[in-house]
Amino acid sequence: MEVTIKQLRIEPGRIISQAASGQEITVTYRGKPQAKIIPIANRKKNSTDESENELYLSEELFGIWKDRKDIENVERFVRDQRKGRNL
Repeated sequence: MEVTIKQLRIEPGRIISQAASGQEITVTYRGKPQAKIIPIANRKKNSTDESENELYLSEELFGIWKDRKDIENVERFVRDQRKGRNL
């Protein structure tokens, strides 16, 4: 299925429910593919080990921090960064 960014903004619930039912969705902007929404169930089919899937998803979501040697505790770093916002 292919949807535009505008359609995603207007009908996010319908589009997410389509993905949840197993359909892969390509999001386009001005006719060019920009992103893909895929059901999480597809990832779990690739691996039999549930903990391996959780680790994969965790690394994928927070992989931007893995090579940072100057940040020992990511949660503390993010909390410190947000402190200045609530002045």
